[in-house]
Amino acid sequence: MTYLRGHWQLFVILGVVFALWQTPVVWPLKMLVVYLHELSHALATWATGGRVLELSLSPAQGGHVISLGGNRFVILTAGYLGSLVLGIALLIAALRSTADRLILGLFGAGMIAVTALFVRDLFAAAFCLGTGAALLAIARFAGHRVSDLVLRVIGLSSVLYVPYDIFDDTIARRTARSDAYMLAEEIGGSAALWGGIWLILSVLLLVWVLRRGLGAQSNL
Repeated sequence: MTYLRGHWQLFVILGVVFALWQTPVVWPLKMLVVYLHELSHALATWATGGRVLELSLSPAQGGHVISLGGNRFVILTAGYLGSLVLGIALLIAALRSTADRLILGLFGAGMIAVTALFVRDLFAAAFCLGTGAALLAIARFAGHRVSDLVLRVIGLSSVLYVPYDIFDDTIARRTARSDAYMLAEEIGGSAALWGGIWLILSVLLLVWVLRRGLGAQSNL
């Protein structure tokens, strides 16, 4: 009960997002989670010495990164787990830092920079530029509390959607050409095996967030 009192606002946000998840209202939020997934592939490519040629998103909540070089195991693993870590980082930043406006502004500026460097198709460019500009505007004009709320919503959505996405893409639809499917082709094993490993790791990270990452109290 004490835990619920200390974090009731997060549970309200979670309930609202969950209730609206199948409606067009949260479509931009879903696309932002997809962007974090693809960004994680790109970051893993750079971190392992590869080169990113293109980052793309589709209106059907899909996307891809075209790259050269780098460690394929790390790159393919980074999509789900990397976006989960980014979501956790945004959420913890909102809860533990007073620099919410700066963090949100850097996030928006980063989206615009990624668009300029790597996005080639019209839809992805429009979405990333529009979202990046909106995040910058919120950080500049809306104040600390609104910036904090936006970071919480983005972070929570990514943190909670990733395990479901892993299960749906790699276990429920194991023949879909997911990151796990490609990893099985290139490294060995099966899509369900890699998906199961990623799902376990994502659940462990979620348990850590709930037990340690949130702290004793997260309400504004």
